[in-house]
Amino acid sequence: MSQRLGIAAALLGDPQVLLLDEPVNGLDPEAILWIRNLLKRLAAEGRTVFVSSHLMNEMAVTAEHLIVIGRGKLIADCTTEEFIEQSSQKSVLVRSPDAARLGEVITADGGTVGVADDGALTVTNLPADRIGHLAARAGLELHELTPQLASLEEAFMELTRESLEYGTHEAASPDMNEERSA
Repeated sequence: MSQRLGIAAALLGDPQVLLLDEPVNGLDPEAILWIRNLLKRLAAEGRTVFVSSHLMNEMAVTAEHLIVIGRGKLIADCTTEEFIEQSSQKSVLVRSPDAARLGEVITADGGTVGVADDGALTVTNLPADRIGHLAARAGLELHELTPQLASLEEAFMELTRESLEYGTHEAASPDMNEERSA
């Protein structure tokens, strides 16, 4: 309730610009939806709504435009869609009855192929239309050819990797410890 009261107080002066810090933090799903819809309505009225948040999944369904700042420097100023498109490695999910042969054809053309447990291929370094062309030229049947985009969270982590001031540190591997003690 305090989140809603804070937002209500901020709206009392009918401002054209709002700056909200973590407005959905700690809220139940109903309150999150209420705030999300309120923010979208305010933006649709022509107001500028700045939201500071570390909840990337929430921003993915709320924000239309992102401004990302890291270590005091502007990293991105673009639409959410552009941010995801330009900052993440794209892949294509491919299913074919002859996945092994298709994988060879894709690799020969410079693509990178990963194989899932169910036999589906995950292809990077080639766009879907090129994969479709290669399959057609080789006479290979396709059952699925779906471009995959990263989530906003994955794109954010990739784009801001060099801007982290504090990050997680992996424990040294046992091999590294042996080399140090030798």
